[in-house]
Amino acid sequence: MINLQNASRWYGQVLGINDISCAIEPGITALLGPNGAGKSTMLKLVTGQLRPTTGCVTVFEERPFANPRVFRRMGYTPEMENSYDDLTGYEYVDYLATLSGVPKTQRKTAVESAIERVVMTANMHRKIGGYSKGMRQRIKVAQAIVHEPELLILDEPLNGLDPVGRHEVSTLLHDYGREGRTVLVSSHILYEVEQLTQRILLLNHGRLLAQGSIRQIRDLIDAHPHRIEITSTDARSLARDLMGLPYILSARLDGPSATKVEVETRAPEMFYSTLPEIALSNGYRITAFSSPDNNLEAVFRYLVTDKPAQPKNHLVFAPAETAGEEEQP
Repeated sequence: MINLQNASRWYGQVLGINDISCAIEPGITALLGPNGAGKSTMLKLVTGQLRPTTGCVTVFEERPFANPRVFRRMGYTPEMENSYDDLTGYEYVDYLATLSGVPKTQRKTAVESAIERVVMTANMHRKIGGYSKGMRQRIKVAQAIVHEPELLILDEPLNGLDPVGRHEVSTLLHDYGREGRTVLVSSHILYEVEQLTQRILLLNHGRLLAQGSIRQIRDLIDAHPHRIEITSTDARSLARDLMGLPYILSARLDGPSATKVEVETRAPEMFYSTLPEIALSNGYRITAFSSPDNNLEAVFRYLVTDKPAQPKNHLVFAPAETAGEEEQP
């Protein structure tokens, strides 16, 4: 469906994307990365708004740049506003339906159906200038689906939507994916992406850092320290015992009157199996246990951030609690 082969795009001396190769098949794929990662550049290459400086981009086995055959088979929701404040929502979607080749005899039904799918029927005859940000976002999605495209591309489609709106648009995208269409969604909202799709392309500084399922990308976390927070009635003694384990990199107490210890390990599964034994044998009462690194947010942070290496086997206090003093285990 979508193929990039060693695709790069320069804006003068500024690099948009750098040597990206990937294939995007039917279903929902999320293009994930921070602002400035190259997401919008990649979407503009796929939608034919830009041509690559080097490499090749094909959609439906054709080059998309200035190609109306490709354009009419895709729907696109840009991040930036592209609507007209003096038009009503209905007029706007109808205009885009005309440009997308919807026959006149089918246009009224198609427009009303698209607007209904984004729950905007009650407001479709109001001028867009009076819409809220969330309503504008919904009507942009409506114009992208009005011609029932095979390929749907959305740049930050959930921005500005309230929880109900996010759920409704997410449901629509799931429906498209289940119908065998290709949906490419750009986002930096990690928890929403995790609920939306299992297929991820992770970009940063114009490069493709990783691609695959969320589970495959999460497996990359094994190469990085994994943080685990434990609350205990005797956190100080627990921390000292944990530091005796060979796979613990560090343990951090939350202050002199410590009730919580945060450990870093490169072997989380081994740690999880050992912790109960240590707690039972020493009589430690553990009242809370969590891992802030057990989600896509952690994978994203580790892959896009250069974390300085911590010295092995050290115990520290939170700085705000311990100005001017040190504690040795």
